[in-house]
Amino acid sequence: MSRILFVCMGNICRSPTAEGVMNKIIINNKIKNLFKVDSAGTYGYHMGERPDPRTCEAALRRGIDLSGRRARKVVPEDFEHFDLLLAMDRDNLALLRRGARPEHHHKLGLFMHYARRFEVDEVPDPYYGGERGFELVLDMAEDAGQGLIETLLEQKKGQR
Repeated sequence: MSRILFVCMGNICRSPTAEGVMNKIIINNKIKNLFKVDSAGTYGYHMGERPDPRTCEAALRRGIDLSGRRARKVVPEDFEHFDLLLAMDRDNLALLRRGARPEHHHKLGLFMHYARRFEVDEVPDPYYGGERGFELVLDMAEDAGQGLIETLLEQKKGQR
């Protein structure tokens, strides 16, 4: 089973969106036994809080329920437990690198590295913007999420 952690700053917009989108992709493809996903933030500003209401509303319009999600901070054990820790932007990737022991650096990367349609490295933070920003994050997460699943399934085939 591949374990993936999505990481942004506060764990109330981008990373819970990525987690929700990935769970939907996994369920729709009937591969729940192959993947486990979670999300966290590099800062503990919002620990225990639900995702931003605008994030929840945008996700729900696409059939993704984030209401049961609670923000948490990345902890040292995450570097041991997860196979991939994917940051939403370069700043959070740098924070992950600082927090991880060198032997875990190979697990770290940018989520948008797996995108097929979007040619950007970072998922923009929609927190201070309007509704369109939350829709864009969903579009980006759907694209990168599908690419990530395809990549990981190809890797699993190659390991057989």
